[in-house]
Amino acid sequence: MKICPVCKIGLDKALIDGVEIDYCPKCLGLWFEEDELRQAKDVKDRSLRWLDTDLWLDDEKFKISPSRKLCPADRLPLYETKYGKSNIEVDVCNVCRGVWLDKGEFKKIVKYLKKKADSEILNHYFKNLRSEFWEMLEGPESFREELDDFLLLLKALNYKLLVQRPAIAKIIASLPK
Repeated sequence: MKICPVCKIGLDKALIDGVEIDYCPKCLGLWFEEDELRQAKDVKDRSLRWLDTDLWLDDEKFKISPSRKLCPADRLPLYETKYGKSNIEVDVCNVCRGVWLDKGEFKKIVKYLKKKADSEILNHYFKNLRSEFWEMLEGPESFREELDDFLLLLKALNYKLLVQRPAIAKIIASLPK
């Protein structure tokens, strides 16, 4: 049985947007096993599928500090780290790669990713497009899922340009068909 790292009681099962996770009925904290956080985020907002934050990807940017909480799964110490470049502190297990979120942090992560996606699409579009293309060939998800992410990124740029750059939209609309 998995134990809440805050309340020290057993965790219950729940579905968050189709992904089964564990949660504490008392403090409403959420336990995501490896990759479940990405899956829940992808289902919560499909427009964010292409935007992933791998907490363990870059050793130099992955800064952790000891936490007083214990991993719900293996009862080893959790470590606190920032979620990407946000100010959201999450607790991670370096053994099972699970992530503990306190109440409300999942919503904050989705909000942070929406804001980041808006910036990334316009400011780093070609870099992200290149990255998504290579992920199609060798990415962690299936080819079909990576292709969907790539196409979603193309579609998102189209919408952003049309909404935020009406002059470009006018030029595109006036092109011969």
